[in-house]
Amino acid sequence: MWIMLNDAFFSIVHKDCAEDELLVRARRKGDIERVFPEAKVNETIRNDYRFRAVLKRERVIEAIGNELRSIHYGNFKDSVKDNTLHNAYMSVWSDMERIQQGGAYGRYIRGRFIS
Repeated sequence: MWIMLNDAFFSIVHKDCAEDELLVRARRKGDIERVFPEAKVNETIRNDYRFRAVLKRERVIEAIGNELRSIHYGNFKDSVKDNTLHNAYMSVWSDMERIQQGGAYGRYIRGRFIS
């Protein structure tokens, strides 16, 4: 699962860990610690995600729940202050927009939806 926060990006999977744990992976130094300050983060250049931490599944659920409870913005993209992260998210937004029939704002001609 990809988690895109306005100050961190993660890939969370169940891999190389116990049944009650999850592997939280990040591409940028500090992203994991921003949400999981207690995490023991390992850095490796031999994997696709450079930063990794094994955390208890319940801790990950708690932290992501806290992130959801703290949403107070009306536009996610505008809430991302880091330019590098914002630009990366805009690329994802654009790619996902292309798979939406009719695009982000839909196109109708004479009452008919055009994709």
